Amino acid sequence: MTGIFEFPYTVANSDIDELNHAGNYHYVRWMQDAAVAHSNANGWHPQKYQELGAGWVARSHNITYLKPAYEDDALIIKTWVSDLKSATSRRHYEIMNAAGEMLAKAETNWAFISFKTQKPTRIPAEVAKCFELVENS
Repeated sequence: MTGIFEFPYTVANSDIDELNHAGNYHYVRWMQDAAVAHSNANGWHPQKYQELGAGWVARSHNITYLKPAYEDDALIIKTWVSDLKSATSRRHYEIMNAAGEMLAKAETNWAFISFKTQKPTRIPAEVAKCFELVENS
């Protein structure tokens, strides 16, 4: 089980917009990729959620952009879970470049839903225990 998870990513040409830096919506994809990788590292991969019949969907994102990312930049997306409630979870992110500069800070409010009903359902204990809670700094 890992508390703070580090997800490496290299900015691709397809991430670059008309301003010659990574488009804002790509940050959301990187955040989701980091969250999925963190879940995988903690033993909860997509197939396991399918077998459970429930999993995570994003309810809201909040991103503060601080500096741009450019093609070929090596990034580290740090992510951690700060709380787990009955059917929701708050996850935080810090997106940094190789020089250690903070490019963005973000958080996502995730809901745990039944795939059958598409409605929130209680987070099972076997899922909750796999995520170490880290206080947001």
